[in-house]
Amino acid sequence: MADRVAIITGAGSGIGRATALNLLADGWSVALAGRRPEALQETASMAKAGKSLVVPTDVTDPGQVDALFAKVKAAHGRLDTLFNNAGGNVPTTNFGDFTFEMWRHVCAINLDAMFLCANAAFRMMRDQQPQGGRIINNGSISAHNPRPGSVAYTSTKHAITGLTKSIALDGRQYDICASQVDIGNAATPMTARSANGQMQPHGQMAVEPRMEADHVGKQVAFMAALPLESNIQFVTIMATKMPWIGRG
Repeated sequence: MADRVAIITGAGSGIGRATALNLLADGWSVALAGRRPEALQETASMAKAGKSLVVPTDVTDPGQVDALFAKVKAAHGRLDTLFNNAGGNVPTTNFGDFTFEMWRHVCAINLDAMFLCANAAFRMMRDQQPQGGRIINNGSISAHNPRPGSVAYTSTKHAITGLTKSIALDGRQYDICASQVDIGNAATPMTARSANGQMQPHGQMAVEPRMEADHVGKQVAFMAALPLESNIQFVTIMATKMPWIGRG
């Protein structure tokens, strides 16, 4: 089998790490991107197969994103999959108290960085021979319904749906697929507060169930392995008993 090459942002922990380990176990070459070199090296050390390339990257910085993709091109000559995974949030804050600084912080990582990485991946996939590849964006349950006090996170995750659809449409002529995986309560540092209770729409706190991040990693690895003639454009994977259905 020809070498398959992926870039994963936010690969130092959580869903990014779980996905990287699943792809590496399947024999992929994976570029691990994120802001914390030590965490990326730890992910690489956990792999039992495949080839890791650790590339510390602040994906909100256009120059560092360009350098990431240049390193992957120099090392492997092509790119087959981008898992556009890095994201962040701020503490739950009522809309009336939400500041512009908080808004910009979330938009920079959850939307601007997603655009930068997807745009660089698109150009690389368009210009390589043979053409094509797959861009998988990390959405969220919040792409469907908001949590209380989450205006920036919810808005950016709704925007990712538009980004995914636009990439899918513009990428057709170049054999570039775009997908979105909407995740609910994977057990990661970002959802640790779920174990202690989260505010619900009816105004009360409730402990929410979580699922293993590896379940998401396996889902993304399955999507990445599909031939380019097939695409799972949208998929939701969530803890079975989380109170998503009643939210909104």
